[in-house]
Amino acid sequence: MSKIVVITTSLRAKSNSDLLAERLIAGAKDAGHTVELISLKGKEIKYCIGCLACQKTQRCIQKDDAIAIADQVLNADALVFVTPIYYYEMCGQMKTLLDRLNPLYSADYQFRKVYMLSTAAEDEAFVPEKAVSGLQGWVDCFEKAELTDSLFCGGLTAGGEAADAAEKLEAAYEFGQRLL
Repeated sequence: MSKIVVITTSLRAKSNSDLLAERLIAGAKDAGHTVELISLKGKEIKYCIGCLACQKTQRCIQKDDAIAIADQVLNADALVFVTPIYYYEMCGQMKTLLDRLNPLYSADYQFRKVYMLSTAAEDEAFVPEKAVSGLQGWVDCFEKAELTDSLFCGGLTAGGEAADAAEKLEAAYEFGQRLL
């Protein structure tokens, strides 16, 4: 049994990302994994100030919710980042969190596999490429980890629309079952 941390980054009420993440989590749990969900809704996450103090201490000097999130990520076997795609890229709060996870770079992190689930209004195959590339850039800094797979669920515009998208919900569930 593996510990998977799922981080949903949409701040939208009734977000399609969150609905699909719920199905992914159900699939992962049904596959026998322990899953911990972290939502960035209501979290205070300041911007990284580039001081690099964390490289000596494995702790950020800023006091906000990113510290507790980094602690949860540190001890996970796998990570799943869930993001809406805005302007062909991951959402800003996800990028801010990735920057703030810098203390993990020099730490003895446990995660080895990283995944992405993304949503967007557009449905063309190229839509998530830059978001996936951005996460790949972060993963590349962690030599023991790999970006293992990603799932894109496009064609979802209105909040909560994914609730009626049976094919996308099933794809998210199956993606969750295949983690690790």
